[in-house]
Amino acid sequence: MILNDYCREVHEANQHWWHDQHGVKIDRNIGELLMLCVSELSEALEGHRKNLKDDKLPQYDMFDVELVDCVIRIFDLAGAKNIDFENIYRDKMAFNAKRKDHTWEARLKKGGKKY
Repeated sequence: MILNDYCREVHEANQHWWHDQHGVKIDRNIGELLMLCVSELSEALEGHRKNLKDDKLPQYDMFDVELVDCVIRIFDLAGAKNIDFENIYRDKMAFNAKRKDHTWEARLKKGGKKY
């Protein structure tokens, strides 16, 4: 599968979040959806800080599961918005590979990116 397939799969599986109890489509708040991604990352941080196992999938570290939860939320939103995730991902990776501000030389300069 390509990334767009994962976006469609996740969005189809999450239709209950995009419709009310009568099946009427809900206009979701983009800011809220983005903050839900942030909340998953916060949970990943907490799991990492405390070296916790996940409470629902205890065979995995909480950090790992929460990162996957964040990706699921991102794929759901991308699927809802019909974002061409695959091609944008490929183009962005190619762009980042050539970025001058990502080189060690640029990073070590005054005002360079630390991370």
